[in-house]
Amino acid sequence: MITSSPRSHFDHQLSKLQDDLLLLASMVDKAIDRAVESLEQRDHAASERVIRDDLAINEKRFEIEQRALMLIATQQPMAGDLRVIASVIHIVTDLERMGDHAEGIAKINLLHGDQPLLKPLIDVPRMADLCRDMLRRSMDAFIARDAEAAKLIAAEDDQVDQLYDQVYHELVMFMISDPKTIERATWLLWTAHNLERIADRVTNICERVVFLVTGRMEEMNVSKY
Repeated sequence: MITSSPRSHFDHQLSKLQDDLLLLASMVDKAIDRAVESLEQRDHAASERVIRDDLAINEKRFEIEQRALMLIATQQPMAGDLRVIASVIHIVTDLERMGDHAEGIAKINLLHGDQPLLKPLIDVPRMADLCRDMLRRSMDAFIARDAEAAKLIAAEDDQVDQLYDQVYHELVMFMISDPKTIERATWLLWTAHNLERIADRVTNICERVVFLVTGRMEEMNVSKY
């Protein structure tokens, strides 16, 4: 009977850990998309689904984290493997927080009740599209161990910040011109801020990719918010 070696068993567990990391990233990507769409469409039922589904994101995060810690405790990984596991632990934390930001957007839709949006959403969906694209490519960079790609992706956070600035200034003008709009303007501002924070967390993932490849932590694109 042929039995697998301890190394092949470890490699299988490490591969499964990374597969589940990609699954969690996909869950978060969908949550961001659905949250913003539910706000655009003023779809309360869709927002409630996003809020419910965040529990699954939380559970997946803790499951991956537990398995990663178990690998460290039982397999005594070497330096390169340890960097992978440590990176996974940090990345799942950022992914779970992105899920929280998506949940926050869904809750903002519910806060509106029967009130219409203050204005049609233009820059907010653009922010969401940028965030989702950055997230997907950051995970590709992680799997490919591509530090240069990670640095380029992190630099794109500036585009999200610029859109946030546009949203902020536009909504402030609404508030100044008509104080009755302050509440609804504030809700949309919170929405944009949630997306801005998602982009920041993608930057954190990019920093982990660079750490994984080089063994050095480099702080990228420090947010001004």
